[in-house]
Amino acid sequence: MFERFTADARAVVVSAQEEARALGHHYIGTEHLLAALLAKADSPSSQALADAGIDAAFVRHDIARRVGPHPPESAGPPIDRDREDAEALKAIGIDLDEVRRAIEANFGAGALRLHREGAPRKRGLFGRFAGSGGHIPFTNRAKKVLELALREALRLQQNFIAPEHIMLGLLREGDGLAAQILREKSVDFARLRADMTAALRARAA
Repeated sequence: MFERFTADARAVVVSAQEEARALGHHYIGTEHLLAALLAKADSPSSQALADAGIDAAFVRHDIARRVGPHPPESAGPPIDRDREDAEALKAIGIDLDEVRRAIEANFGAGALRLHREGAPRKRGLFGRFAGSGGHIPFTNRAKKVLELALREALRLQQNFIAPEHIMLGLLREGDGLAAQILREKSVDFARLRADMTAALRARAA
């Protein structure tokens, strides 16, 4: 659940939205999460990838080279973002219907109606992490990474989700643009996993 995210992990997801916005993208992909993870030069992720010549500036340049300003999911039929976000939340243990029922039980029937029918909506279900520029949706792969970050925390028997868990999620997802960028630079995924795991165990000690 999102309350397990440390302040640093929340900052990474907010930063990923800003990375996407700065690149002119209308989605948050695995590549934006990677850039956000590397935005702090002294972070375990940055230190682990420094020898490979990978930093936030390199990732931003590589994203622009590969993708340009246009989102990869711009074509095709309209996407039901609310449904996708609800499914992503459910995957990490948050039942949207239960949340809505709890709100109505505490604040009365229709407590959500003003928000849903009133002023234009600026934030989605992931809006807790959103910045001031409005909601930018997560791609399915990016949502999967956040789910996998939780699974990595559970695997390590840790009750928090830190930026290193998000990096582990990126590696475990393995097929997104972030993983492609790392693989093209010949990053040793097993070594990076070991580095992230060691950093997490030191954090939990």
